[in-house]
Amino acid sequence: MATTTLPTGPIEPTASTRFGGLRRIVSAIREARGVPKFMLWTGAVISVLFVITAIFAPLIAPYSFDTYKDGGKSFPKQGSPDGDHWFGTTVQSLDVLSRTIYGARTALEVMVLAVIFSLILGVLLGLVAGYFGGWLDRILVLVMDALFAFPYLLLAIVAGFVFSGISGGGVVTAALSITVVYIPQYFRVVRASALSAREATFVEAARAMGAKPSVVIRKYLFGNVIQSVPVITTMNAADAIGTLAGLGFLGLGIQPTEAAEWGYDLDRAIDDVNAGMWWTCLYPGLAMVIAILGFTLLGEGLNDVLNPTMRRRRIRKVLLPAHTRRRTVTAPAVPEGEAVK
Repeated sequence: MATTTLPTGPIEPTASTRFGGLRRIVSAIREARGVPKFMLWTGAVISVLFVITAIFAPLIAPYSFDTYKDGGKSFPKQGSPDGDHWFGTTVQSLDVLSRTIYGARTALEVMVLAVIFSLILGVLLGLVAGYFGGWLDRILVLVMDALFAFPYLLLAIVAGFVFSGISGGGVVTAALSITVVYIPQYFRVVRASALSAREATFVEAARAMGAKPSVVIRKYLFGNVIQSVPVITTMNAADAIGTLAGLGFLGLGIQPTEAAEWGYDLDRAIDDVNAGMWWTCLYPGLAMVIAILGFTLLGEGLNDVLNPTMRRRRIRKVLLPAHTRRRTVTAPAVPEGEAVK
């Protein structure tokens, strides 16, 4: 008689189970067509150019962000664009082109830190709340709803005042201020996905076989709820650039002696615009708009591609065979008594 041996430990997830969400994302991107595909790749190209400009800012910019003289000679004050200074100079005799390029680097640093911090905290809290439920879930939901009640810019300003006394007024402080705004977004999306995924058959089987909660969350839930995160990440990246510029415009962002920042430059350029000097505000503002546009198109394209309710599959035209007239064949009558040959 044949015997069957049952496993005594938790069932290890296969590659298709562990990375099912990521594979669905890649497959949906490959099948993108029409306007969603155009938005996705246009946003990706703009975002990549922004990232490259920010990373290689010291090589691209002609001067440093705080350089006001070269060769012992000071730059002209509020000089118009010319061959030496393509984007002109500011009232502090700073090169606008260099500050615009270095502003992209500052925006990238703050954006990456804010997204990473909020991603780690929001996803972790969402997984824990969605899997365990109970009183822990209620407390976390109450805290996140309380954060949602504040306007995001006001919440970032309050957080900036709190963190400025701890870590100063640098890039980390700006990133932490923006992180507080985005944690509830990740929490809500991941919690909703975890609530539905924890009732799946493979999760119930893992718990029945004795898998620990940490193993279930790490190996079974994470790969299935992470598919909703890329869309939020790209949209938050675009919003983080605007939030940082808003803080800098109000004088609550990064200190001007530490790094170049687009919002601060726009604030200082208000008086220049009234005096007819348009170049000090045009180029930083245009750079900020292009960067936000790139990440927004990338996020909207991902949303259209990954959202099943908005996804449009390619419809192929069905070719039917040509219509032919039916032919009627009349057989000759067979006389009675003769066999049919």
